[in-house]
Amino acid sequence: MAQDHNTGFTVALARDPQDIKAAQRLRYDVFVDELGGDGPLVDHDARLEIDRFDPFFDHLMVRDDATGQVAGVYRLLRQEQADQAGQFYSEDEYDLTPLRQSGRKLLELGRSCLHADYRGGGAMFHLWQGLAAYVLEHEIEILFGSASFHGTDVQALAQPLSLLHHRHLAPPELRVRAKIFQDMNLVPQDQIDRRKAMLEVPALIKAYLRLGGVVGDGAYVDHTFNTTDICLIMDTEQMNARQRDMYTGRGA
Repeated sequence: MAQDHNTGFTVALARDPQDIKAAQRLRYDVFVDELGGDGPLVDHDARLEIDRFDPFFDHLMVRDDATGQVAGVYRLLRQEQADQAGQFYSEDEYDLTPLRQSGRKLLELGRSCLHADYRGGGAMFHLWQGLAAYVLEHEIEILFGSASFHGTDVQALAQPLSLLHHRHLAPPELRVRAKIFQDMNLVPQDQIDRRKAMLEVPALIKAYLRLGGVVGDGAYVDHTFNTTDICLIMDTEQMNARQRDMYTGRGA
């Protein structure tokens, strides 16, 4: 994977159980401590956010070269890994039949998070570059995964969810659907305050939208993780040259 010591970060896949524990420790800090999530395999004593899918995923990590601190992580699951796991992670929430029937090479993304000290800096950019290298290496055609709004009060999220539904809904051939369906069409399009709604969209989701990402039909309210989830889908063929340059780091 990409290594860029000039800017103080190294991006690589987890190599051993110690690396995976370091990723799970950061996930605990963010998803459990910060956002109030939980799960049946979460180890509160060791402060590790664990689930049954971890052994099947590749774990992409960005570290601060100066301190060794894990600054950010991503989980990556290809089709053959999902077959070993018995399903894609997000199949608990979404019917992925349109993606599975597309005949295209799929990659599921998940558990993306940054250490609080590295938000708004270069760590996320390096994580995206590492992801781009992985996508090229494995000739991935469709990236997808659930992304979250904090909290489970759907009415409080009505504006941003409606904006995503009206302006960024996936085309029919890629339009996955939430299994426990929460309608995202909560506010008529002409009543959406677009600027305010977009301010309420989490930064990661906005980044996918800028790259041409689209969303599945319906949200999934995850009470265990204290989130409202959407399914993001990105067709690498649909990314224009400017978007691809931003994603891979080749642009200005």
